[in-house]
Amino acid sequence: MTTHAPANQMPTPVNPRRGLLAKVGVPLLERLATPHSPDRYLEMVNPTWSLREVRATVTEVRRSATGSITVLVRPNSNWRGFRAGQHVVFTLLLAGVRRSRCYSVTSSEHHSDGLLEFTVRRGSSDVDKPGLVSGFLHDELAPGTVVHITQAQGDFVLPLPRPEQVLLISGGSGITPVMAMLRTLCDEKYAGTVTFLHYSRRAEEVPYARELAALAAEHGNVQLLLVTTQEDGPLQGHFSQEQLEQHVPGWRKATSYVCGSARLVEEVRALWTELGIDDRCWPSSSTRPPRSCPTTPRSPGRSPSPAAARPGRTPDVRCSNRPRPSDSSRSTAAGWASASPAPGAKPQATCNTCTPAK
Repeated sequence: MTTHAPANQMPTPVNPRRGLLAKVGVPLLERLATPHSPDRYLEMVNPTWSLREVRATVTEVRRSATGSITVLVRPNSNWRGFRAGQHVVFTLLLAGVRRSRCYSVTSSEHHSDGLLEFTVRRGSSDVDKPGLVSGFLHDELAPGTVVHITQAQGDFVLPLPRPEQVLLISGGSGITPVMAMLRTLCDEKYAGTVTFLHYSRRAEEVPYARELAALAAEHGNVQLLLVTTQEDGPLQGHFSQEQLEQHVPGWRKATSYVCGSARLVEEVRALWTELGIDDRCWPSSSTRPPRSCPTTPRSPGRSPSPAAARPGRTPDVRCSNRPRPSDSSRSTAAGWASASPAPGAKPQATCNTCTPAK
């Protein structure tokens, strides 16, 4: 039996007249404020105020696992909501250059606290160098900082109505969008079967490990499988069909989502294609939704497209949308012009949209 989810809750705008203001008042104010943006004057009163941009205040930064931090932010009233699995683009000004990175929202669609949650992986010092932006977020980000973000983007989302069985496969930092999906399904009292299959090098590197265990214990229809690839544990090794056959009953009939490294995504996609069930598999790097699970239209905003990826690497999320902060961003805490981030490479979930500040 297919589960029908509640109507997707997009937050109601704080100001019901905002539509009229955007069409008439905003263009007029922009003309009057020339040569500067009206936001430059608004932020003198409150750095989160903006006529068009989504700005968010960081409320909490905590260590969620070895090599990862979890960030909570409160967006302003320009935020239009999201669907589980979507991402936003963070824009920061580091050493005089605007840096844009994509991060998936990990909150449930049905969260009611007005906060958005993101988890960012720094990279392990013995394997990966910290990314330019992720390194700064780990070392310098503090509550009270104002950041610029875009509206939610991406079609890597759960379908409506919900399918009868869901298989969520992730590796490393690819856990973030599927964590939002699991939280959303649990909040909806989803009656179907959910398998959460995650791969990490070591158990200590799994964000949300305690919450995942609690959700599996609380919801009898949630199966949790945590697999380590570089240490001994209850489950170990890399992705394989044998693992699925042994641990995931009925996996061939499940609607499957995969997000992680290029290797993991391609191995999952190849197996589903070989078995002729690729219409049930939705990789994060794909723009093609599964044919058997139609989705509702994506949220308002410019359409995303696959990110430019480095050879041998697939971004955890897709992003080609370059945010356009106003000149006022330099006077907010989001400017961070005095930051001295450690040089790095291979940033997590990068969309390679870096532009010099004017």
